[in-house]
Amino acid sequence: MFSWLGTDDRRKKDPEVFQTVSEGLKKLYKTKLLPLEESYKFHEFHSPALEDADFDNKPMVLLVGQYSTGKTSFIRYLLEQDFPGMRIGPEPTTDSFIAVMHGDTEGVIPGNALVVDPKKPFRKLNAFGNAFLNRFVCAQLPNPVLESISVIDTPGILSGEKQRLSRGYDFAAVLEWFAERNHEDKIRVVLNKADQIETQQLMRVYGALMWSLGKIVNTPEVIRVYIGSFWSHPLLIPDNRKLFEAEEQDLFKDIQSLPRNAALRKLNDLIKRARLAKVHAYIISALKKEMPSVFGKENKKKELIGSLADIYKRIEREHQISPGDFPNLKKMQDLLQSQDLNKFQPLKPKLLEAVDDMLSNDIAGLMVLVRQEETQRPNPVVKGGAFDGTLDGPFGHGYGEGAGEGIDDAEWVVVRDKPAYDEIFYTLSPVNGKVTGANAKREMVKSKLPNTVLGKIWKLADIDKDGMLDDEEFALANHLIKVKLEGHELPSDLPSHLVPPSKRKIPE
Repeated sequence: MFSWLGTDDRRKKDPEVFQTVSEGLKKLYKTKLLPLEESYKFHEFHSPALEDADFDNKPMVLLVGQYSTGKTSFIRYLLEQDFPGMRIGPEPTTDSFIAVMHGDTEGVIPGNALVVDPKKPFRKLNAFGNAFLNRFVCAQLPNPVLESISVIDTPGILSGEKQRLSRGYDFAAVLEWFAERNHEDKIRVVLNKADQIETQQLMRVYGALMWSLGKIVNTPEVIRVYIGSFWSHPLLIPDNRKLFEAEEQDLFKDIQSLPRNAALRKLNDLIKRARLAKVHAYIISALKKEMPSVFGKENKKKELIGSLADIYKRIEREHQISPGDFPNLKKMQDLLQSQDLNKFQPLKPKLLEAVDDMLSNDIAGLMVLVRQEETQRPNPVVKGGAFDGTLDGPFGHGYGEGAGEGIDDAEWVVVRDKPAYDEIFYTLSPVNGKVTGANAKREMVKSKLPNTVLGKIWKLADIDKDGMLDDEEFALANHLIKVKLEGHELPSDLPSHLVPPSKRKIPE
């Protein structure tokens, strides 16, 4: 159990005690941020009001892409089992939004029942009506992967006109609702089915994809793209098997980190939301202030919407707000067209002060609580399914490669190249069967590896820690240099199979 007490005078009279980060976020949102959002119609412009389920639910992974790109197969690959409502085929198969979530028994909850469940974060989807709700289900099953995350499978994206005509609901708006809490730093791109083309073609496809993403994702950083074939079928072209394995491990680590960072992400999202809500309040109140009380309302409305960029700049100067905190100008102008600006609220300093107090004081306390929860809880990661498939045994990533080479051999793996290393060893003027550190250094720097790497190799190879290397230790050092030059990572501790035979009885 954790608690955090506020320290200002008001809190001393009525102290706030938060048992968990989730509880603290819910209370701060309802008491300090929500009143500001409601007063200035934030939910009509940006995002629906948050509910308890938004703070309590597991991290959610949303899969988006054209049909037949392997979205459903990817989920099947992660879970290593079918889920209710799953259909896979070369033609458009998934025609519904399917929330794949954990449940004690396997079954399907239809959309109309789903959006009235207060324990699920989907209540606001009720606004999209029956046409959508008939195409929305929750597939529940007792799978260990789903104990840590939920996955949303979506219909394949069609070409522009088909997209508009073929759905009985606003597909883009529904997709935006699911993705609205996502930011560029949460987007991951998977180039799936990469085993179907040769290496040269794959390079061209990858280059074209990165070029296209650069035009769509407006960030200075290059977005992360994972390359692979995420299903359990044999690789059609196995040439890039090692690349696919490495990419899969990186993607799995990314997904597995979601539960560990969930509380911090929710806290970060609330801060972003609060900053946007503040700016929105300044914009709405500025528009209200400029509106006439009697005549010329429509003309003034058009004028204000047209000069919204100037209003942004004025607010930026007056309140020292970063330009990056302002909402998209064009979208804001479009949304204002349907609003009655006379019904907007003037600036209410107390509402803004409450949000400022939340950002300045309460959030800092919750940050401490986040760290407390992280240290008190066992390290939460996604387990089960494909995540457990290669953790141990010979099919783990990198098993038998690099520093792992020779792990199952009865003979010391370094013996294979030891005669060549011995020739070098005896040119370094060994004394009593050992070469000094200075002499060994002159040979080791010929590898052109940086001193930091060579220093780590030295620590691993100098097993008896006497500052010198005998012939076995020297051979081991050269073996580790070879491992590094071949592009593999060095182990943090020397694996038992790399310990020279004559040193294996030396207690550590």
